[in-house]
Amino acid sequence: MKIEKKELAALFFNTSVLVSSLGYFVDIYDLILFGIVRVSSLTSLGVPQDKLIDVGILLLQLQMAGMLLGGILWGVLGDKKGRVSVLFASIFLYSVANIANAFVTSVPVYGLLRFIAGLGLAGELGAAVTLVSELLPKELRGYGTAIIAAIGVSGAIVAAIVGENFSWQTAYIIGGILGLLLLLLRLKMFESGIYKSIANQDISKGNFFQLFTSKERFFKYINCILIGLPIWFVIGVLITFSPEFGKVLGVSGDIAAGKSIMFTYIGLIIGDFVSGFLSQWMRSRKKILLIFISSTFLLVSFYLYLRGLSTAEFYFLCLLLGLAVGYWAVFVTIGAENFGTNLRATVTTTVPNFIRGSVIPITFAFEYFKKSFGIINSALIVAIIILIITFISLYNLEETYGKNLDYVEEIPA
Repeated sequence: MKIEKKELAALFFNTSVLVSSLGYFVDIYDLILFGIVRVSSLTSLGVPQDKLIDVGILLLQLQMAGMLLGGILWGVLGDKKGRVSVLFASIFLYSVANIANAFVTSVPVYGLLRFIAGLGLAGELGAAVTLVSELLPKELRGYGTAIIAAIGVSGAIVAAIVGENFSWQTAYIIGGILGLLLLLLRLKMFESGIYKSIANQDISKGNFFQLFTSKERFFKYINCILIGLPIWFVIGVLITFSPEFGKVLGVSGDIAAGKSIMFTYIGLIIGDFVSGFLSQWMRSRKKILLIFISSTFLLVSFYLYLRGLSTAEFYFLCLLLGLAVGYWAVFVTIGAENFGTNLRATVTTTVPNFIRGSVIPITFAFEYFKKSFGIINSALIVAIIILIITFISLYNLEETYGKNLDYVEEIPA
């Protein structure tokens, strides 16, 4: 089927695509904001300079732990109660937590609220991609999810601008207010016909544990998760701790985490558009992932071993890394396309959150190796391990381009 330009243009004004995109925008704003205000907020709370990395990693891990738990919670509810209900509840939770973050006076409370925010954030992307994937015809599916991802990740740029120009407390309040305003726009969203067709049927829906009762289903699920490892290695380690890497690499000038994140996400916006549209044009998800993942590890080697860069050159390298890991749209779409309607929200919500949660073992490994090998070599060791795992997982996945999504997983009720 030939896709007309007017059909592509109409996607940008499709209510479900637009509101889902804005929801992911607020999601990314909050998710990335901590990395931007990490130093200023922790310093304000009295954390010593030599503990900023350790405490920052702890709070990041608490946020990601919330996303792991929330991914399961919202995914199951998305299959049992519907995709739209999750979009309402999740944005309310993380918006309130965002506002509360502005008033913390201690690290333990800060950590608790980052956990609650992570819990809420977990429901946004998976429910949005599931809904849009089921609403759009298969010829437009990849374009729709690319638009969601590209517009969504631009929230990181806004977070960087806000974080640079306002206090960390104000930055959190802005994120919360944006989320509550978006909640009102969601009143115009409607449930997908594919989901409504099974909503009242006597079949097993949203049973997370059924992902582990079939060997084929289990390995397919695990492979869908592991292909996203490079994304959060780059963001969670190389970019989040770019000020520390910049000092070791001899960058001529101080590196600001906010600017590193901003340039990385500019690259991600471009990458999500390019990867999503190329996967439609080339009629293949796997080929695009192979190209982008290979490019990621080439650029990681440049990042770790180029010395004496200027700040402008370093930020440009961050932009290129963002472009290379900008296959988030294709990554999440693959999860949606691999499973039936009665498990689709569970998978599509847990997969991105589990891979976000992978920052926990990734940073643990990074910290462990850093003690013996230093910051550069420890990052290289972790990168090589991730490279091997990712390519094996990609090889084992089936091609899902153009797959009909109107089916269910055969699971006992």
